[in-house]
Amino acid sequence: MARRFGIEGGIIGVVAAAVVSLGIVGAVASGQLGGTSTAEADSSASARPPETAQVDPSIVHASDRPGRSQNITIDDGPDPTWTPKVLDVLKKHDVKAVFCMIGPQAEAHPDLVKKVVAGGHKLCDHSMSHNTGMDHKPESYQSREILDAQKKIEDAAGGAKVEYYRAPGGAFTPHSRKVAAQHGMRPLGWRVDSKDFEGGSAATIESRVRGELRNGPTILFHDGGGNRARTVEALDRLLPWMKEQGYGFGFPQR
Repeated sequence: MARRFGIEGGIIGVVAAAVVSLGIVGAVASGQLGGTSTAEADSSASARPPETAQVDPSIVHASDRPGRSQNITIDDGPDPTWTPKVLDVLKKHDVKAVFCMIGPQAEAHPDLVKKVVAGGHKLCDHSMSHNTGMDHKPESYQSREILDAQKKIEDAAGGAKVEYYRAPGGAFTPHSRKVAAQHGMRPLGWRVDSKDFEGGSAATIESRVRGELRNGPTILFHDGGGNRARTVEALDRLLPWMKEQGYGFGFPQR
C-alpha cells in the first residue's frame, strides 16, 4: 500500500521532489554531473554485445525459404577428412547447409569450424559426447552436454553463433529444448534420414533420400563418425537432381 502524506507535508514534499528532479534532468542533459552525456551513454550501450535472444523451443523442420525447399543438415563433425569434401560438394552446387557439430570435435578442429562459417553455412550444437540416451539422463547432465558444446563450437568459430541444437539420435526432452532455446538455439529435427551411417552404396543412400523427400524439409547426412565417401558421392548426385525437380535450399526456421 502506498504511504499517505499529510496535506501540508505532501504539498511541500512534492514541490521539493519536482525541483530536485528538474535539476538532475537539466544537469544530465548538459553533461554537468561529471558522468557521461546522453549521447555518450547511448554510444556506450550500443558498443556492448547484445544478450542472446531466446528462440522458439519447439522442434523445427520447416525451411525459412518459401515454396519447394529443403534444408541440408550434416552431423557428427567436423572431421578432417570428410568435412572438407562435403564442403567442396556443397560449394560446387552452390548449396548451404547446417553443420551439427560435436563439442570436442569442434575444439580439435577450429580451422574446419571457421571454414564452415566462411562458406556461409550455419552452426548447430550436437552435444559433447553424442549420447543418444541423453533423454534418460539428469537435467544437470543434459544442460552440461548442451552448453559446454555450444561454448566449444563458438570459441572454435571465432565469433559466429550456434543457431540450432540437435539432440543425438533425436533424444530431446522438454528440459533440453528449453535450455537450448534460452541460449539462442532452435531445437532441430529432420524429416528425411539418409541413413548414410548404416553403410550401403552411394546409390542406396541416393535412392532412400529420393523416396523420402515427400516427408518434408530437412535431410540428415553425416560428415563424421566413420568413412563418409558414400555420403559425399550421394550428395554430389542428389543436389543437382533436386534442383532439377524444382527444389531450392534454405535453412531451418528460427
